[in-house]
Amino acid sequence: MSDHPNARKLAFHGAGAVTAVVVAGLLLSGCGTAPEPDAAAKPSASSSDRAFNDADVAFAQAMIPHHQQALEMARLADGRAEDAGVKKIVADVEKAQDPEIRTMRSWLKAWGKPEAPEGSAASGGHGGHGGGGEGAGSMAGMMSEQDMKALAALRGKAFDRKFAELMIAHHEGAVEMAEAERKNGRDATARKLADDVVRTQSAEITELKKILGRF
Repeated sequence: MSDHPNARKLAFHGAGAVTAVVVAGLLLSGCGTAPEPDAAAKPSASSSDRAFNDADVAFAQAMIPHHQQALEMARLADGRAEDAGVKKIVADVEKAQDPEIRTMRSWLKAWGKPEAPEGSAASGGHGGHGGGGEGAGSMAGMMSEQDMKALAALRGKAFDRKFAELMIAHHEGAVEMAEAERKNGRDATARKLADDVVRTQSAEITELKKILGRF
C-alpha cells in the first residue's frame, strides 16, 4: 500500500502540512517576542524604587525641614520686606521649595522610610545659622529660634538686610547637603533634585549678596 502513488502523494502532502504548521508556529513565536521590550520596561518603576541608599534617605529627611524653614522665612517677608530683590527671592523660594517638599515626602513613602530619622527632633531648627559644623550635621544652615524671632521683629531695610544674611547661610547649608547627595546618593531622581538645589540656590546666593551690597 505504501507503494501506491496516491499513498505517496498523501504522505507528501501530510509532511508538507506538518512542516507548514511548524514554520507557522515558529513565526508566531517569533512575533510573540516583539512586546517583550515593553514588558521589560514596566518593572522600571519598581526597580527604581529599590535603587536608593542611606544617603538618599538622609538627604530627603534633612532637606524637608530645611525647606520648611526657608518657607517660614519667606512668609515673614509679607508686610516686612521692602527690597524688590528680596521679594523676588521670596517668590522663587515659595515656588520651588513647597513642591520639592511634596516630592521628597513621596520618595520616603515609596521607600518605606519615616519623614524624620528615628530619635531626631522632628521639628529641627536648632544648630544655628551658618551651619556646616559637626553639631549641625545634615541640618546645615538651619536658623535658631532666636534667629527667626529676630527676623520677625524687623521691618523695611532692616528686615531685607537680615533676611539676606540669614538666607545666604541657609542656602549655603542646602547646597552643602545637596552636594553630599550628588556625591553619595544612588537614586537618580534624588540626585537630579540635588542638582537643581545646587544650581538654583547658588544663583540665589549670588543675588542675595548683591542685595547686601546695596546697603
